[in-house]
Amino acid sequence: MPLLEVNNLRTVFHTEGGTVRAVDGVSFAVEPGKVLGIVGESGCGKSVTALSIMRLVPDPPGRIVGGEVFWKGTGLLKLPPKKMPSIRGREIAMIFQDPMTSLNPVFTIWKHLQEVLWKRFRLKGEPAKKRAMQALSEAGIPDPESRLAAYPHELSGGMKQRIMIALALLCEPDLLIADEPTTALDVTIQKQILYLMREMQERTGMAIVLITHNLGVVAETCDDVVVMYAGKVAEQSTVHDLFARPRHPYTHGLLRSLPHKGLTREKALPMIEGTVPSLVAPPPGCRFTPRCFRAEERCTREEPQLLANAAGRKAACHFPLDEEKQT
Repeated sequence: MPLLEVNNLRTVFHTEGGTVRAVDGVSFAVEPGKVLGIVGESGCGKSVTALSIMRLVPDPPGRIVGGEVFWKGTGLLKLPPKKMPSIRGREIAMIFQDPMTSLNPVFTIWKHLQEVLWKRFRLKGEPAKKRAMQALSEAGIPDPESRLAAYPHELSGGMKQRIMIALALLCEPDLLIADEPTTALDVTIQKQILYLMREMQERTGMAIVLITHNLGVVAETCDDVVVMYAGKVAEQSTVHDLFARPRHPYTHGLLRSLPHKGLTREKALPMIEGTVPSLVAPPPGCRFTPRCFRAEERCTREEPQLLANAAGRKAACHFPLDEEKQT
């Protein structure tokens, strides 16, 4: 049984301009001990998917309107709200996008850790301080005792992100959802943070959902990948197969746009022409049709389903790249 199973999840936001279908029929599963990457352009629904799983979508204006989320067989969307804290943080932890705003600026690092240790384990005093220093040390923070007295503004961006990882892993969760954990960090620190997460995953056996727009991070870190476009899943595959043989034209376009050694000023970087459609009034049929080089008339009227080929690789496309087009 998968640790986490998401079936046809749908989340909307009610705005003055209309109802935004931010997550529109998303399905995937996370296996124990695996790293699943969710990748796509900004605004495709990656972060809202994570917030929906954790039941942290702000209501209003957001609302989960359909689908199912199963955690170890238990339906989270039907769970009474008072029971969610026993899962949120303890069994499923989350690292949010921006560590700058995720930490309370008037609390010391010790205060942040102390609150978690008391609420989750009823630890206080010297045992709590010892456990807090152990968590900071495991997160790669030097001189953890002195860091306990520091305030967030006294730490670098990379150090703040390590604090967030320490907080998330303090309860030894079975699943860690990391939403753009390397945003706003320089390349060297990004690599350190990703290495730290992978090392902890291998040591503890927890599963990870890594949300990112960086395909390089996906290639280096993940086992499986979900590619999202305009609120939907476009493709789902193992990392190796996705990079070797993408099935969806959108995935193909993303991979072609990656910088490479042969790039010169005379040879421009390929790009996907056009823009992402409005999620208030998405076009009929396939949402990628206006930007797709394989689109046919069928694509404008019939929405493709996320179907698997003989090898089990899924793509929501009428004319995937590994098949001949049939009009």
